[in-house]
Amino acid sequence: MSGNQYQEQDPTKQHRGPDEQTGGQQSEPGITREMPDEPDHGEESYQGTGRLTGKRAVITGGDSGIGRAVAIAFAREGADVLIAYLPEEEDDARQTAQLIEKAGRKAVTVAGDIRDEAHCEEIISRAVRDLGGLDILVNNAAYQMSQSGGITDITTEQFDRVLKTNLYAMFWLSKAAVPHMEPGSTIINTASIQGYQPSPDLLDYATTKAGIIAFTKGLGENLAEKGIRVNAVAPGPIWTPLIPATMPEEKVESFGGDVPLGRAGQPAEVAPAYVFFASQESSYITGEVLGVTGGKPLA
Repeated sequence: MSGNQYQEQDPTKQHRGPDEQTGGQQSEPGITREMPDEPDHGEESYQGTGRLTGKRAVITGGDSGIGRAVAIAFAREGADVLIAYLPEEEDDARQTAQLIEKAGRKAVTVAGDIRDEAHCEEIISRAVRDLGGLDILVNNAAYQMSQSGGITDITTEQFDRVLKTNLYAMFWLSKAAVPHMEPGSTIINTASIQGYQPSPDLLDYATTKAGIIAFTKGLGENLAEKGIRVNAVAPGPIWTPLIPATMPEEKVESFGGDVPLGRAGQPAEVAPAYVFFASQESSYITGEVLGVTGGKPLA
């Protein structure tokens, strides 16, 4: 194996480090094409092996970041995919839909705000109607806004937005999805290392991520007798449009530098965890949380 091949597999070097990333501050929710250093979603690297052939999946926040990487991976594994996203993320959503279709799978796009219960119900209805059913629900969409002053800087409006986006929507979507799911179906929630090691400037966001962990464990036990598995992926620092859109520039510049691998992760490095939980490879696993953190312990 050549030196270059070794470097490509070296987890400390195979992607650009945080010292090489430029902030490119933008307004939230953040757009991929406006990032000076676009994330790797697996566009060129992910190769499917048919692990999700014939499955039908819903991914919230599927337009960009981790959601786009999961959509690409699911499609290349053989699944048809509905992506849900905010209307202002339409450009990113179109690109993701094209990548799904390029993999030979059906793509359905649904724009709207998941803080509305009726819209969450519509997402599931569209999946059942346009995909012919629902086998996989990925509750991935989230909102955060860093506040250096901690609790005194968090407004009630922000707190309400974070909880509605991160917790209420997950509850509404899961509740609407379960009646349509057959044994063997899966729900995968996006938690975070913040649920275990909360940062003071992300107090409200971390609180919701801890709630997602508890929800995952409780719902996993609740749905086990129905043959529906529920698990969560807990990413560490992952380079997505949400980061430069919701964090101050000085934190963006050092983002991910505090983990043992010394860099922020890429969405493409998280997506395989979702494929694992969605596939039969994890058939005896439910109520669990898998960390993808660059070596930083969850607990």
